[in-house]
Amino acid sequence: MKKIVLAGAAGALLAPTAFAVEIKAGDWNVNVGGIVNAYYTHVSCSGDAVGGLALASVGIGCGGESGRTTIGNGLLPNGLVTSATTRQSGLDIKAHIGIYHATATDSAIAQNSEVDVRQAYFSFGTAELGTFKLGRDNGIFGANAIFGDMTLIGAGAPVQATQRGRVALGHIGAGYAYVGYYGQMSYSSPKMSGFSVDAGVFNPVVDSPIVAAAQYTTGSNPQLQAQLSYANGPLKAWLGAKSQKFKGAAVGVGDFTMSGWEAGASLQQGAFALLANYQGGKGLGVLSDADQGNVRSKHGLLQGTYKTSEKLKLGVGYGISRNEDNAAGTAGLKSNANLTLGAYYALTGAITLVGEVGQTRSKSFAGGEAKMNGGSFGGILFF
Repeated sequence: MKKIVLAGAAGALLAPTAFAVEIKAGDWNVNVGGIVNAYYTHVSCSGDAVGGLALASVGIGCGGESGRTTIGNGLLPNGLVTSATTRQSGLDIKAHIGIYHATATDSAIAQNSEVDVRQAYFSFGTAELGTFKLGRDNGIFGANAIFGDMTLIGAGAPVQATQRGRVALGHIGAGYAYVGYYGQMSYSSPKMSGFSVDAGVFNPVVDSPIVAAAQYTTGSNPQLQAQLSYANGPLKAWLGAKSQKFKGAAVGVGDFTMSGWEAGASLQQGAFALLANYQGGKGLGVLSDADQGNVRSKHGLLQGTYKTSEKLKLGVGYGISRNEDNAAGTAGLKSNANLTLGAYYALTGAITLVGEVGQTRSKSFAGGEAKMNGGSFGGILFF
C-alpha cells in the first residue's frame, strides 16, 4: 500500500519558506530550510464493499479496520530542502535538492530510515528569456490543484493505508490526480500581457495500479506536458494537457495513449478566496498515471476559504474523482468524493495549527457505497 502515496513532497516548493540558514560562498547563495509536521488523525469506515482504489473502503480508508488512529504526517512529509543560486554570464542559475521523510510507522523499534529524494534539479535563464529546468521535480499537469489545495498544510482525506509510512491524501484521488514527480527537461516562459507557458518532456512512467499487477510498460517516447496560464491581479487561470503512450505488457492487454486536459481558476478577493479545477481524459488514473489502465475519468475540485483575522483562515473543499468506464482496471469503482472543513491558525510566522473534519464516500458501478468519517488535528512548521 505504500505506493498509493505518491503525494510525498507534493507541495514542498510552494510552502511559505522562511529559510533558517543562508550562506554566502563566493558567487553562490546557499539556503537551507525545511518542513516538520504531525497530525493526530482518526477515521471510522462503514458501508458496502467497494473494490479498486476506493478511498473510503475499510481496506484503504481505515487500513483494514473499522476504525483507526494514526499520529503522522498530513499531506506534506517532513523535509530538508537545500537550494543554491548565483548569476553567471548574465544567467540566473539555481540548484535544488529536497529530501523527505515520514513520521508514522507500525513499529516502535524498527529503523525509520527510508528517505525520498523527490527533487534534484538545476535551472537557468533570465527574466526576458524564461527558465529552463533539468532534473527531477513535480510535473506541470495538476500542480495548480494540489498546490492550491487548502489541505496541503493539513491532512484532507486521512487515508490510513497511506498515512502510516508516508502521508495523508488531501484531495488526491477525490478531486484531482496526483501531480507526479518526474525526470524532466522543461521550460517556463516569461509573462507577456499576463500570459505564460510551461512545457516539457518528461521521463515516461509505467502504470501503478496499486491493488493489482502492473499491466503496461513504457514506450520509446517521453511523456509530454504543457500549460497556458494567465494572471491579472487577484485572478489566475490555467489550461493544461498531458500525454504518454503505454505499451501493453500483460497477455491480452493492448497499447493505449494517455491523454488528459485540465482547466482551472483561482480568485483572491480581500479575505475571500475561491479555487476551481477540472481534469478529464483517458488513462489519468484515480491517484496516478494509468493506475487503472485504459479508463476514461474526470476529477473536479471546488474550494472556498475566508480569513476571519490575520491569523485564522476557515475553508471548505469538495472534490470528486469519477470513472466513466466500468472496465477491468477499475475493479468496480465508480467514484471517490471528499468533503473537508478546515481551520488554519498561524500561531507564529513559522507554525500553523490545523484542525480538519471530513467525509469520504466511494461508490461502485453496482450501486454499493462505502463511507469514511475522519478528523485531524496538529500542526506544521516551516523553517
